[in-house]
Amino acid sequence: MKSATLQLTLLTLAEPNRFNIVELLRNGPKSVGEIVQALGISQPHVSRHLRILSEAGMVRSRSKAQLRIYSLESGPFQELDEWFDSFSILWEERLDNFEEYMLDYKKKEDL
Repeated sequence: MKSATLQLTLLTLAEPNRFNIVELLRNGPKSVGEIVQALGISQPHVSRHLRILSEAGMVRSRSKAQLRIYSLESGPFQELDEWFDSFSILWEERLDNFEEYMLDYKKKEDL
């Protein structure tokens, strides 16, 4: 793998509740209460998952009156995007091979 940060990001997202929290935060910042309501899990569980996401550098929090508002940090997701993008060469080669195969197949049928 590319780096320890990338490994930590993947391991952190492997837990379904944390993945769901990230999905919620992708649409914009949310308070702990909004996350609890959306996911239907207890506040202590949400807080625990948010702490883990924060320690992994994936979310940040700010205070707004009595609320803790969480939002995504872009760094780990950019690294994840770059890693996935590195596989595009593999897919392009496979698609090129498939295209050649289909062209050859069409030529054989036209004969």
